[in-house]
Amino acid sequence: MIACINILLVTLWLHLGRWDLTEDKRYTISPATEALVAQVDAPLQVQVLLDEGAMNAGFERLRQATNDWVEELHVVNNYCVRVGGDIPTNLGLQPVMVHERGKQGQMVQTPVYPYAIVRYKNRLRVVQLLQNNPSRSGEENLNSSIEALEYRLADAINGVLNPRAEKVAFLEGHGEMSEREVYDWEKELSRYYQIDRGTLGNQVGIMDDYKVVIIADPREQLNETDKYIIDQYIMQGGRVMWLVDGVKLSEDMLQTNGLTPVIAEDWGIRDMLFKYGVRINPVLVQDLQCQMVPVEVSGSQTETQFQPMPWTYAPLLLTSDESPITKHIAQVKSMLVSEVESVGGDDGITKQILLATSTASRKTGVPAEVNLADWTVMPELFTSAYIPVAMSLEGIFSSLYAHRMAPAGIEGATGVKQSPKTRQIVVACGRIAQNEWQGQEPLPVGYDKYMQTQFGNRDFLVNSVLWLADEQGLMQLRGKQIALRLLNDKRSYQQRTKIQIISVVSPIAVLALVGGVVWTLRRKKYIR
Repeated sequence: MIACINILLVTLWLHLGRWDLTEDKRYTISPATEALVAQVDAPLQVQVLLDEGAMNAGFERLRQATNDWVEELHVVNNYCVRVGGDIPTNLGLQPVMVHERGKQGQMVQTPVYPYAIVRYKNRLRVVQLLQNNPSRSGEENLNSSIEALEYRLADAINGVLNPRAEKVAFLEGHGEMSEREVYDWEKELSRYYQIDRGTLGNQVGIMDDYKVVIIADPREQLNETDKYIIDQYIMQGGRVMWLVDGVKLSEDMLQTNGLTPVIAEDWGIRDMLFKYGVRINPVLVQDLQCQMVPVEVSGSQTETQFQPMPWTYAPLLLTSDESPITKHIAQVKSMLVSEVESVGGDDGITKQILLATSTASRKTGVPAEVNLADWTVMPELFTSAYIPVAMSLEGIFSSLYAHRMAPAGIEGATGVKQSPKTRQIVVACGRIAQNEWQGQEPLPVGYDKYMQTQFGNRDFLVNSVLWLADEQGLMQLRGKQIALRLLNDKRSYQQRTKIQIISVVSPIAVLALVGGVVWTLRRKKYIR
């Protein structure tokens, strides 16, 4: 009888699913992931490299959470299985060195491989399990890594299930950033998409095959023909990422003379962006939370000496945890940025701030002058807070040309006045996408070689395109939150004797109480 009941319970467990009794539903698979995993029709193997070797309690928690998620995927589709094996040497995976104290108090370095490998039908994707934000503690980084597990695994499964890459285009013809300047960003995007570059011409619909179009830091005005083609691309449901400065300056003069005049510039697209619900204000934003840049301080003609100095025109931008694009990513370094402002009131467009300045910032109107020799900072002037620099837009957009004639020479003018629900991102700084080079080697975008720090530029840029192109809702999985419950170290140390006594005595007391009750009941029953 008992065996039959056990078989029945196990059968119900497997067919009806398991109950997630956790407060934050950490083991509940989202409908988007379930729909994705349901497409798996052959063995899908997940190798968790954290399974190799011993590690500290934090990484042990990450390992267990990863294995739990793979088990949840197996429950949804038994083709999904966890496998073991040695760490592959042909993938170039680099370990993370974990520093901790050994049993004798000595410092010990342990190499940890925070990766999982997803294999399906001779296709392979590597999953980076660890999120490492330098501004967060180790516990917070491990917790955010656990929060992102479902998204990272689902993203990898989507990659091996759908190897046909959608297309993303970088627009050219208006002085936009070259392939060399955005090499690192393009390289990362090429893991997901086919990347093309090109000019527009005069044919409407020329961009319809592209999931996302990127306009990266134009230096020449867009003409009416280009604007009409871009507008009608959006009206057909196209997605655009704008990285556009609100001011114009001469970088050559800044590098050669150390100063440059700054004037307002809208690159011919102010009316377009205004119609879509935002405006890039022609101001320069300064922030006390900024990059350190090397400054020559020796004053000698024969010997040079550099000293790092804070430059307020190069803000370190805060990222929002409210958006799946920027959740848990590090600060984004920038230079000579402007302000993005929402306009249009209740226009039905959902707008979300992605990047903003700190609580000690200010706006400088133009025309103005930027002088590299001017390091005077007056903190009392930095009274503004959270000035928006990047914003996402989602909704139904109205055409700039809804009540205007198409430009002369346009081929295939459609005249669509309203878009389906679609998305755009507007960033008031083109330089956040630019990577530097060290000799013949490109540096990761967002890497500061003077501070030797990797900022969150790459994550922001890649996540932005993933969000724009996302049709399955997978990016929303990055918004998952798991409460971080840490011990109060100070309280636990102060009350350690009390805690030790309770921990030791309580089980014995409960056992004695239960034994006493049982003994009393038996005594009453059998002793008359």
